[in-house]
Formats: sequence, C-alpha cells, structure tokens
Amino acid sequence: MKLLEGKVALITGAARGIGKAIALRFAAEGADIAFTDLVIDETGTQTEQEIAALGVKVKAYAGNAADFEQTAALVAQIKEDFGHIDILVNNAGITKDGLMLRMTEQQWDAVINVNLKSAFNFTHALVPIMMRQRGGSIINMASVVGVHGNAGQANYAASKAGLIALAKSVAQEMGSRGIRANAIAPGFIDTAMTQALPEDVRKEWAQRIPLRRGGTVDDIASVAVFLASDMSAYVTGQVIQVDGGMNM
Repeated sequence: MKLLEGKVALITGAARGIGKAIALRFAAEGADIAFTDLVIDETGTQTEQEIAALGVKVKAYAGNAADFEQTAALVAQIKEDFGHIDILVNNAGITKDGLMLRMTEQQWDAVINVNLKSAFNFTHALVPIMMRQRGGSIINMASVVGVHGNAGQANYAASKAGLIALAKSVAQEMGSRGIRANAIAPGFIDTAMTQALPEDVRKEWAQRIPLRRGGTVDDIASVAVFLASDMSAYVTGQVIQVDGGMNM
C-alpha cells in the first residue's frame, strides 16, 4: 500500500519549485492533491496535469494566502470538493531581501504576510476540520535561516523562525486531538532562484556543505512524505534541517 493512500493533502504555493515537488511525491504515494497559488496560470495548469497523470484527484485553486477571509472560504471549498483534508503543507513564500538599514516597511510586511500570516490563516481554517477528524499532519516549510539567521534577510529569517514557533505551538495545543505539526528547514536547495546565482557563489556554498552539494527539491519532498505519513506518527513539534550538514 502506498504511504499516503486515501489521504487528501492541501499544499500552498505549489505551482512550482519545492511545493510542486512535494505535491508530485504525495500524489505518487497515493494522496489526492489540492494546491494553491496566487494565480493559476499556465505553469499551475501544467502542474495540475502532471499530478493528474499519476492517477489521483487534483484541483488547483487561485487565492491570496495572506488574506484571512479568502483563505477561510478557500479551505471550506476544498473541504466540500474533497470531503476531508488530512495534510496541510504551508509552503507559500516570497523573498524581498535587503540590509536592515535599507529595508522598507513594505518589504518587511510583504514577506511576513505571505510567509507567516498565510500559515496562520490556513492552519486556523484547517484545525477545526482536523479536530473533527481526530487527526492530521501540518508541515511548515521553514528554512535554516529561521534557525540561524542571515544577514540581509531579516524579514525572511523572522518569518521562517515564526513558522518554526508556530509549528511547535500548534503541536502542543493539538497533540491531544491527534494533530501533529512539524517544520522542515531546507538549506541551500537547487531551485530556479539559486540557479540564478553566479557560479562562483554556488561553488562557495557547496564547499561549506559537508555533503559537497546543494539539495534538490526531491530531498525536501522525501522528508515531507515522512512527516505526512504514519511513519512519523510519534513525531511532532520538531524541526528537521535538510541542509547536507551545513548547519550542524
């Protein structure tokens, strides 16, 4: 039997990148997939088709994850469409980097709203559903910079640290209801964003990593499958750094 057979997963910001990789792996393990993005464009439609090709039910939803009321309505619609929601992956995120002295209020607010407030919005809407189901797994996509900080990313690091604290708090509040909450903290992952960096920067990063390579989106997806499945039935309130040993 597949690890996620019979489960429904809701993944935010999953039209591309890490979110897409998680959606595809979940689908390969038998989960039906609801995924969101700000706009479902050609990329989102392509992702939907790729997931459907794996033989599971899938539907893409457009919505502003940072909008509380819109998120509540969206989750209610997904519940109606799929019948139940067993897994939530809070993956929606953006970056607006800058040194603290130059960072604008808009840069700060945008990153906090998309990265952190969106996770609150979806978790707030999903917890009552999971409580009635007497179980569920919530996975927050954090970052190693949320653990260790990073110059030039005060807003991003703060949002990711918030996702870690949110997961730990929900784990404590909801454990008695069978709801688990954990965070994944990726390190240097090979994505379109990191591929745009100069080659010398990428090589420098690799030399700082004991495994001598950047991670892949599949590396992250594998850990997500573990946390979403019953293999991690006794794992909650944890932060798993997937960074090749970069920050031991």
